[in-house]
Amino acid sequence: MTEDEILLGIGLTVVLAVGSQIVASRLRVPALILLLPVGFTAGALTDVIHPDRLAPDFGALVSLAVAVILYDAGLGLDLRFLKGETRRVVARLIGLGIFLTWGACLGLVTVLFGVPLTVAVMVGVILVVSGPTVVGPLLDHVRPTDRVRRILIWEGSLIDPLGGILGAVVFHVIVRSQDQQGFRFGMLLGSMAVGLAGGAVGVALLWPALRKLRLGGSLGTLAQLAAVVAVSAGCDMVFDDTGLIAAIVMGMALANLPGFDMPARRPFFETVVELVIGLLFISISATVTPESVVPVLLPSLALVAGLVLVVRPLVAVCATARTGIGPGERGFIGWMAPRGIVAAATASTFSATLVDKGLPGAGKILPVTFLAIVGTVLVYALTARPAAARLGVVRAARTRPLLVGGGPWAIDLARSLRAAGLAVLMWAGHAQERDRIRAAGIELAAGELLAAVTDPEARLEGVTAVLLLTDDDDFNALASVVVQDRVDGPVYRVGPPSDSQGVVAPYSGGGVLFGPGLLRNTLADRHERGARFLVRPASEQRPPGHETLFVVRADGRLEPVTGEQEAAPAEGDMLVLLGPVPRRAADDAAGAGAPG
Repeated sequence: MTEDEILLGIGLTVVLAVGSQIVASRLRVPALILLLPVGFTAGALTDVIHPDRLAPDFGALVSLAVAVILYDAGLGLDLRFLKGETRRVVARLIGLGIFLTWGACLGLVTVLFGVPLTVAVMVGVILVVSGPTVVGPLLDHVRPTDRVRRILIWEGSLIDPLGGILGAVVFHVIVRSQDQQGFRFGMLLGSMAVGLAGGAVGVALLWPALRKLRLGGSLGTLAQLAAVVAVSAGCDMVFDDTGLIAAIVMGMALANLPGFDMPARRPFFETVVELVIGLLFISISATVTPESVVPVLLPSLALVAGLVLVVRPLVAVCATARTGIGPGERGFIGWMAPRGIVAAATASTFSATLVDKGLPGAGKILPVTFLAIVGTVLVYALTARPAAARLGVVRAARTRPLLVGGGPWAIDLARSLRAAGLAVLMWAGHAQERDRIRAAGIELAAGELLAAVTDPEARLEGVTAVLLLTDDDDFNALASVVVQDRVDGPVYRVGPPSDSQGVVAPYSGGGVLFGPGLLRNTLADRHERGARFLVRPASEQRPPGHETLFVVRADGRLEPVTGEQEAAPAEGDMLVLLGPVPRRAADDAAGAGAPG
């Protein structure tokens, strides 16, 4: 390829990756639904999107890119939430799931495609993986209950590196058998040891950077990227795909070991991960040609049907047997096992070498894997939401707000939101404020919820909106930024006084409640002088002098009034209003301020 063709190919790949994700977000569908067919179509219609021509060693780049993705996934794996039955089910899903899926795929591939046993074994081990790159977006789309989400995220994040290692071991066994060499069981144990040792080295590298030097922001992100890439590359030099184990070990260690000074948020890191996912799916799917897909299309559909309708439900039943997992949760776990980027990466990397080795049927590995990925992603993406609703595992639309702050007006507001039908949760820092919350009969949040305000890897589970109402405007502003991605819903803060001298509050963005006329000091002052919150149906006329603060929709969704938007009420909604200061209190205040 000429230099101009290479530049055109790189530019077109980036545009298609980003464009597909933008369109998917507008359509509110998982991006994978668009990325795979777009990449396949681009590869079929153009001659410039050929990753093996654009990059000298595409397989090595794919391996390093997947390591970065798994490191990011590991950062979200908090061991505090992997306990009890959740831990037992995840362990079974991985242990039983790998061998049941592998064995079923081996039989199905042998019968459906007529390939040698070695190729069937290779395809089977490739298809045991799932992965956070597909499970995460699908769960964000479905919004299942917290326990189901935790189980599936942990399974997808942990099974990817293990499946990648098994794939590499099987690949080397096949290659050695082609070269008339024997199998060595030590390869499996050795590869696991290399990955774990690499993870330990990576943690040792990041300790001085994040703990001693306290690198934050962009420098902390760059240090993490450099460590992940360097360690993964070193591990892969020793044994293929061991860098995946090292990457997720590093991520989990940083998320769970005390003492690490992690950057508060990683917007650049997350952007890189999203871009890498898009580029990988476009590039890998572009390597699959229509000529290779057509002969295996119908058998692949039968393979997908077997995986979706028989194999995964069987794995879920075995993994959840004799546990407290309910029938609905068990059913949804059995209906969520899409294949993702590790399956695509290992198929792309290993199939080319096996074809070059002259292994009969090896040319079917990549198209079969590609169709299995497309098939499982489409099936689950199109059916997971209605299936979750039918099984009763969708998180209720009704807002579950967390109010942070313990001032009298904030507690009174919490009472009003509860009277409007919401399950309100409160948290406050001072013991006196917590006592007031308990005395008011409002549920007090556990102490660990505060950790989610300062710990970037914690998660506010069960909370779907956060209202920051403390008397510390800087705390409200900082917390609104940090906690935004730790909750499945919006985060708002009360506006600081117009003459605020705070360090952060006057200059930060984010959702500010109620507009410029109802700032924190105004609300507290009006409440202290007798103004009270009032809950009224939207169908009734609003009393004179009352201002609308919130609209509670008929389905329980909470919509606040802000400076940027006015929540328009509809029939069946409830309004939370703020009344005026009683006339006597207003007259007394005016008299106290008059000259003597």
